[in-house]
Amino acid sequence: MSLRSKEQQRARVREAVPWKARAWRELEAGRERIQAMLAPLPEGELMRQHSPLMSPLVWDVAHVANYEEQWLLRALGAPAFTDPAFDAIYDAFRHPRGTRATLPLLEPEAAWAYATRVREAVGAHLETLPEDSADPLLHGGFVFGMVAQHAQQHAETLAATLQLMTNVEYHPVEALRPQPGAVPQHEVLIPGGPVHLGSDDAWAYDNERPLHVVEVAPFLLDAHPVTTGDFLVFVESGGYEDPRWWDPKGFAWIQAERIRHPLFWIPRGNHVWLRRRFGTVEPLPKDEPVQHVSWYEADAYARWAGKRLPTEAEWEKAAQGSDGVSRAHPWGDAAPTDAHANLGGARWGPSPVGSHPLGGSADGVWGLLGDVWEWTSSDFQPYAGFRAFPYREYSEVFFGDTSKVLRGGAWASAPVAVRNSFRNWDFPIRRQIFAGFRCARDVR
Repeated sequence: MSLRSKEQQRARVREAVPWKARAWRELEAGRERIQAMLAPLPEGELMRQHSPLMSPLVWDVAHVANYEEQWLLRALGAPAFTDPAFDAIYDAFRHPRGTRATLPLLEPEAAWAYATRVREAVGAHLETLPEDSADPLLHGGFVFGMVAQHAQQHAETLAATLQLMTNVEYHPVEALRPQPGAVPQHEVLIPGGPVHLGSDDAWAYDNERPLHVVEVAPFLLDAHPVTTGDFLVFVESGGYEDPRWWDPKGFAWIQAERIRHPLFWIPRGNHVWLRRRFGTVEPLPKDEPVQHVSWYEADAYARWAGKRLPTEAEWEKAAQGSDGVSRAHPWGDAAPTDAHANLGGARWGPSPVGSHPLGGSADGVWGLLGDVWEWTSSDFQPYAGFRAFPYREYSEVFFGDTSKVLRGGAWASAPVAVRNSFRNWDFPIRRQIFAGFRCARDVR
């Protein structure tokens, strides 16, 4: 049986499994997480626009509820709560983030009440729906998976907004920092060969489809992401002042913006560096994956190190492993646990490299899922045979050469939205996202 046929068979088996209990569990997990994240903040801070890069926090609350109303009620034949004109206020494509504070937004109490009313109606309507249906929205629970992932993606967006806040301190309760000990960087040889790129899984997004097989040449890949300590050497050796390492557009950008180090780093002189993280200024931890770096910064470091960023096909080849076994995650199909990856937001930052011993790939690559999103060299383009579903604005309008693909998820990403095939994307100047990288190198 071919690699593609095996993965299609696995996808059919997953789709045959009853999905309604999982859908409800994931919807509730997203709501509970958002509520817990925002509970410490007074109402005024929820309404405030903390950065032109981000929405007011309360906009996300009502937007997530409105998206749920549109797709899990109206699109599935249930009565609407709001007039479609209400959708315009929470339409992410109609209103750029920097303008949303000027809209007639629901205040926090009303936004939470709206979200609660929608969720109660969704729960009642879910009971009437069949577990098996030929309707593309319901097949395998697709639309419920889409909405559950959407909520958790906004929880990650809220985390980025909380990190950008400067007018109020935010001190989250975080899980204990693992202490795994030093894990030296080394390169892993990834043999060339076929890789099934993408997914036909029931909850996969349209940009992950269709599953297809591509050939990848042999390459070397860093065993774990570039650490803060690694990147500090680049900073202190003058990497930001030397145009040899930079894409010309990137060098012009850092010169214009006077960027000399990753976002939220604080130089104190005499090789002393601090960072600001959610209201706390602390020593820069050298054993964690570097985060809050743009694609241009990642690309420059890779050039300086005599390497390059991996393509997204290479990244997925490394995550799948070279033994021919098809896997949803680098370790297999088992759902992520704390031993596999740093996900779900409990740590409020990356873990030291090597903290998750069960998360390695079949070839011995660490940390491919969780901790930090990993920039790749690839532009965000459709796979051959792509079909927009269920709406063009999720993926299709972003295809082109203006955005770069990120893979793997971050510490703030939820397990429901993290898998080998998941594709994230952003502009190459973005630094507020929880992004890092690892390097690759051709085999010579």
